[in-house]
Amino acid sequence: MKGFLVVAVLIGTSGVAFAQAEKPKAAYDFSLPREERIRLAESAAPVEISGKATVYVLEKSGYVKVRDGSNGFSCFVDRQSPLNLEPTCFDAEGSATTLPARIFVEEERAKGKSEEQIHADIDEGYKSGKFLAPRKPGIVYMMSSAGFLYIAEKNQLVPLPPHLMFYAPYATDKDIGSPPPTAEMPHLIRAGQPDAYIIVIPGEHRAH
Repeated sequence: MKGFLVVAVLIGTSGVAFAQAEKPKAAYDFSLPREERIRLAESAAPVEISGKATVYVLEKSGYVKVRDGSNGFSCFVDRQSPLNLEPTCFDAEGSATTLPARIFVEEERAKGKSEEQIHADIDEGYKSGKFLAPRKPGIVYMMSSAGFLYIAEKNQLVPLPPHLMFYAPYATDKDIGSPPPTAEMPHLIRAGQPDAYIIVIPGEHRAH
């Protein structure tokens, strides 16, 4: 979460501010027609990838698979916080390892469990082997321009910049050279955890 906050500040996105006493409305709209929610999930990756991917739609009861894919990728709308909206496409490795944990989170939310309890269950699941960290390098597409992220420190929803993520299980900032906190540099989120990622925000091509 801290890493995303750095990105949001550095790229100059203008969040929608809310009074400190009330949280913003969740960015994901369950009332949208299913076809629109499918397109939202697919927006995470180029159509050449998302068009052949397995697609999951988030319902109030959890994720529902609405299409089987042929390329090993899985596209869905992730929510690291219940207020977030994060169109995501995992490659085959992420689909086999991290995706089951994401599915579990939404199932538990639907049952009314607290975020603290869910996080504790996820941690225990990784320790017990119920959930697996990625076993090899891979990519996660989050190239949609429709994403939003809740920043608790500011009680704001901010637009989530299109970016790419790469698996870095248990990595720390030191492992990637402790780069300066600028939008042009890669940085780490969920440092030290099984589902840590290196984030890269593609920049505009500059002719030399």
